[in-house]
Amino acid sequence: MATRPGEPRGPRVIHSAQALVDEVVEVAALPERGGNAVATSYSRYAGGAVNILVAAARSGAACVHAGAVGTGPNGDLVRAALAVDGVSISSPVVPDVDTGICVVMVEPSAERTFVTTQGAERHITVESLETSAPAAGDLVCVSGFSLVGRTRDPLVQWVCGLADGVVVVLDPGDAFGGLEASLREAVLARTTVWTSNADEAMALTGVQVEDDSAAAVAARLPEGAVAIVRDGAKGCHVHEAGRTTYVAGHPQEAVDTNGAGDTHTGVLLAERARGTGWLDAAQRANAAGAIKVTRRGPATAPSSEEIDAFLAARRG
Repeated sequence: MATRPGEPRGPRVIHSAQALVDEVVEVAALPERGGNAVATSYSRYAGGAVNILVAAARSGAACVHAGAVGTGPNGDLVRAALAVDGVSISSPVVPDVDTGICVVMVEPSAERTFVTTQGAERHITVESLETSAPAAGDLVCVSGFSLVGRTRDPLVQWVCGLADGVVVVLDPGDAFGGLEASLREAVLARTTVWTSNADEAMALTGVQVEDDSAAAVAARLPEGAVAIVRDGAKGCHVHEAGRTTYVAGHPQEAVDTNGAGDTHTGVLLAERARGTGWLDAAQRANAAGAIKVTRRGPATAPSSEEIDAFLAARRG
């Protein structure tokens, strides 16, 4: 969604995390330790932060990748994938280091197992992140996976220095629950929006989703912050202004759940960027996630028009 010269710029979706290349194999079952499995298919996609950015762009948001991208075939794939959907990259290219990969093993149940390498995507600095120039109203995505290793210190310094009007969206991932308490609290203190699955919320709070883990998460955030907790195909719970509301999902016959949570987050943030209320934004995000799991590949989010058609059919 390009802005014409002289036209006021609306809120953008900015991602600070790792854009990787997913090497996806489908297997009948994971091999035992020391064993072997024969893949029935192999695909190579741009993934990681790309999934959220592409999903947001396809729902009309202006999107920027502030994370690092390398030099080589993997970095080229990331750049090409983002360019197709009009997502810009603000940070300079990392010379002489290629972007890393994530090996994804998908079982017939659509369950996924990951092995990830680290490459140029970890070579960030405060200065490289600042090239995205966040302004009041922009939604800056932070991943818990970025809060470990060499990305941790520059990311925390940058996030904690953002202007008050910048919306910080925390996608904690599996990594967040294992962080040092002081680091977790520093990040939570600057978080405006939490969006996670039920297991990630429980890892922080010890509260199950049915017992209102969204409210328990919100209690750890600054006043006025919003917490969204996804519960798979069942939908999600949105805690806003002291109240948790359940937003029903749309169960589908899943063929690939890789990137479903990212699709949900991307559409949720795109809707917020255009001023949609949280509950309506969550409804569209649920629909987007339902469509995505019927498609193979991580960055296969639907367009805004496809979400419209899906919801219209469900209402019909």
